[in-house]
Amino acid sequence: MPDGAKGVVAPTDFGFITAIVAVATIGGFMFGYDSGVINGTQKGLEAAFSLDRLGVGVNVGAILVGSAIGAFGAGRLSDRIGRRGVMMLAAALFLVSAGLAGAASSSALFIIARVIGGFGVGAASVTSPVYISEVTPAHVRGRLSSIQQVMIITGLTGAFLANFLLAHYAGGSTARWWLGLPAWRWMFWLQAAPAALYFLGLLIIPESPRYLILRGREDEGRQVLTRLFGEAEARRKIPEIQASLAADHHKPKLSDLIDKATGRVRPIVWAGIGLAIFQQFVGINVVFYYGAALWEAVGFSERDALMTNVLSGGLSIGACVLTMALVDRIGRKPLLLFGSAGMAVTLAALAYAFSTAVTGSGGSVSMPGHNGLIALVAANLYVVAFNLSWGPIMWVMLGEMFPNQIRGSGLAVAGFAQWIANAAVSVSFPTLALSPGLAPTYFGYAFFAALSFFFVRAMVTETRGRELEQMQG
Repeated sequence: MPDGAKGVVAPTDFGFITAIVAVATIGGFMFGYDSGVINGTQKGLEAAFSLDRLGVGVNVGAILVGSAIGAFGAGRLSDRIGRRGVMMLAAALFLVSAGLAGAASSSALFIIARVIGGFGVGAASVTSPVYISEVTPAHVRGRLSSIQQVMIITGLTGAFLANFLLAHYAGGSTARWWLGLPAWRWMFWLQAAPAALYFLGLLIIPESPRYLILRGREDEGRQVLTRLFGEAEARRKIPEIQASLAADHHKPKLSDLIDKATGRVRPIVWAGIGLAIFQQFVGINVVFYYGAALWEAVGFSERDALMTNVLSGGLSIGACVLTMALVDRIGRKPLLLFGSAGMAVTLAALAYAFSTAVTGSGGSVSMPGHNGLIALVAANLYVVAFNLSWGPIMWVMLGEMFPNQIRGSGLAVAGFAQWIANAAVSVSFPTLALSPGLAPTYFGYAFFAALSFFFVRAMVTETRGRELEQMQG
């Protein structure tokens, strides 16, 4: 039995748990789609709004500003209106963003639409993992929480595939398609369908039982716990949940993140912030947001670049599924260490391949010898290493590592840090790709991947098999 586990309790209705987790993770799909759809639309944005490189970076990065605000606000709001309430708000924001982004007549309107979408992405990114961790039994919590990353990558891959198909049938992302409108606008409008499905699904799932007990709604919490785990387990869990809250039973607040004994920020909060920042500083979202432009920059056609995105997405899903099989067997920390080492090596190989790219007399870019193949293989192995480890595990740990009293506040701070780091990397990439260039930029990401290895060894505590009420910090 894993350290810290009190025993394995079979839930009364595992099918019900799986169903409500599936609904909650549609938020992950929307997170992925809304983040990845921008990948194939950049030519359309440049043409429609006459953007330079800085303008492209601002339009691409606009969602990240909203995501940072959404993540921080959702973490705190989820302690007020509930985990499900915040997810429903996120679904509504996705719908509004989809319509506005596709219809935007100017860069300013597009940026507003993407910031609104960012509110939804940020809210879903922190609330779904919390909800999942609070409705699943400890012995399968990692496996079920990992579905969130599977859905994020499925959303990304869905966006890549939709972009590819629309560009293919229209004759290019800027070519006119249905109703005489450019294909890139339909890339945004398509996301309205899963957003509506997400909202409708949330209407039929229960609120988190831990949130209900946190708010003093014990009878409702007992009903949900009984449905999830059975009557005996519900009776056992309620006193444990209540005992894990503040001694004076005050409602969660941001100041709970400060250790009253030392007057300093709790170490667990720094660990969460570090996990969130390192997940972004390894550069993964450069691949997600700029993949098509990146591959075109080293000689790929638009069609091949979009197809490469689809391939990366498929490999990512496969890696996440493997993580689901491993996370509750070997633990979170070993997977993080493996991922850090794997990403450091593959990013260094990718940087070397980019360093050999040459520009011909006609302006075409190519890589000599087999270096183009090396770049493609290294990039996909890097994506696999990320999605075997830091991709799903960071969200798993943020959803479960904080004690009940500070879970919402801890997620607010860590989620905010994650999206600020995401914005810093994503917005800076177009400029860094020009100077100092792709190779030095990717060597920088490799450095952070290596550094993350030592961070995990020093700061991260294994959570496998531990009940949420046992989390310390």
